[in-house]
Amino acid sequence: MKIAVFAGDGIGPEVTTEAVRVLEALDLAGLELVEGDVGGAAFYKHGHPLPPQTLEIARASDAILFGAVGDFSCDHLERHLRPEQAILGLRKELGLFANLRPARVFAGLEDFSALKPEVAGAIDLLIVRELNGDVYFGEKGIRTLDDGRRQGWDMMSYTDAEVRRIAHVGFKAAQGRRGKLCSVDKANVLETSQVWRDTVIEVAKDYPDVALSHMYVDNAAMQLVRDPGAFDVIVTGNLFGDILSDQASMCVGSIGLLASASLNDSGFGLYEPIHGSAPDIAGQGKANPMATILSAAMLLRHSLGLEAPAARIEAAVAKALADGVRGGDLGGTASTREIGDAVLARL
Repeated sequence: MKIAVFAGDGIGPEVTTEAVRVLEALDLAGLELVEGDVGGAAFYKHGHPLPPQTLEIARASDAILFGAVGDFSCDHLERHLRPEQAILGLRKELGLFANLRPARVFAGLEDFSALKPEVAGAIDLLIVRELNGDVYFGEKGIRTLDDGRRQGWDMMSYTDAEVRRIAHVGFKAAQGRRGKLCSVDKANVLETSQVWRDTVIEVAKDYPDVALSHMYVDNAAMQLVRDPGAFDVIVTGNLFGDILSDQASMCVGSIGLLASASLNDSGFGLYEPIHGSAPDIAGQGKANPMATILSAAMLLRHSLGLEAPAARIEAAVAKALADGVRGGDLGGTASTREIGDAVLARL
């Protein structure tokens, strides 16, 4: 079992270090960790945010544990050389089309949500986001109109095949949870969303045990605040999923607790915390590594099929939180290393 470890920029190396300590503490037979450079760190070392040697490590591995990319000192670079191109490049090169972002409130943390505790406490949902289509990968450009005005344009599009494969992921996820799938689109104004909705309805015929509903994205954003406990699994496109998953993270209370997985057709996945590189606190021991540790648990479950050790990690994180181990994001004083130590002790 070979895991590529790409720590990246900012707080990425700090939080990834703690997740690696947890993986190593499990003492799993045959587990090999191989490091590689991505993001701004890779640009300054190799001249590109996703150098060929890093991509080679990724392709030779069974899964990727990813930290974060983003470096303000790279803002002047051409777009294709900026740190963020590392994660976009990995998604494209490895066919990582399905992003899974679970969001639930850990017991005792209800008061940290911006929502009422009784509302926040009911949150236990999974957002399934399509990653390889939509406006992020469509044709785009900036042009000057005949009257001299500057215009930016981006093409949003989905084929029925692209929608069909992410819909299957959403339905299968719902089968393993509470059996409810909400498809989020904007079919009242977007033709892309009409194709999305038509295709999801077609795929639903293969899953009679799953209750399918549809919701426009603006309404979904409101309902995530009003009644988030009503959602089980949400399946949606790249743009809408990007926005709704971040909104869900703040409904939970801290972005430092949320893990994610990006999967391809074969089960290969890239696992990362949903927070960014936070260069303003890098190297200060202020970052919460729990999201990265929980990402490692998702890696064991989804790519390596190791449910028992994955559950052990999640239980250790939950116990640490229940025991009052809190970083600055949750009003506490525990450092990155101290949080890692606490999870290890409970493991």
